Amino acid sequence: MPKKGYHHGNLRQALTAAALELIEARGPMGFTLSEAAKQAGVTPAAVYRHFDGREALIAEAAQQGYEIFADLMEYAYQSGQPSALKAFEATGRAYLAFARKYPGHYIAMFESGISINRTPELALVANRANGVLEKAATDLSQHIPEDKRPPASMFSAHIWAMSHGVVELFARNSPGRASPFPPEDLLETGIGIYLRGLGLVQPDD
Repeated sequence: MPKKGYHHGNLRQALTAAALELIEARGPMGFTLSEAAKQAGVTPAAVYRHFDGREALIAEAAQQGYEIFADLMEYAYQSGQPSALKAFEATGRAYLAFARKYPGHYIAMFESGISINRTPELALVANRANGVLEKAATDLSQHIPEDKRPPASMFSAHIWAMSHGVVELFARNSPGRASPFPPEDLLETGIGIYLRGLGLVQPDD
């Protein structure tokens, strides 16, 4: 049923929520602004009070997603304290948890082609999310001899890429593709192998 009674103050959020539903169902380019307006129960003209096009609407969805993601990453990081290793591993798992719980936001953030530099606000919150993982990597890298220590930005980028790969290949229910193992197990063992290579986790006996 169409949604009724939206006031000016929450029309922007109503349209963003509608877009998130459509993004999850059809992908970021699989809907029009008119369809988003219909989903929200307003006229197409109402969309342009807040967004100048579909990309702007998707960027708003991405920005909201990064805000949730950054908070989730920070919570995961803090939950692992005071162990640098547990904090680092927790941020990797948080990536997978976010993709599963907020698929519309995840797609808007990582699969829509929207640049994080599209607006200063989007760039700020996206960098905050990335900064949490880099902070966790910096903490953990202090346990590596300085002459063998990779830059924290590289360290965090490796784990980000691994997490993203597991999500894209095995946690997003890609048609015709079944995960050989639970995605959580793939990510945990992959991180473990990586950390063993850096000497941060002892080999199994």
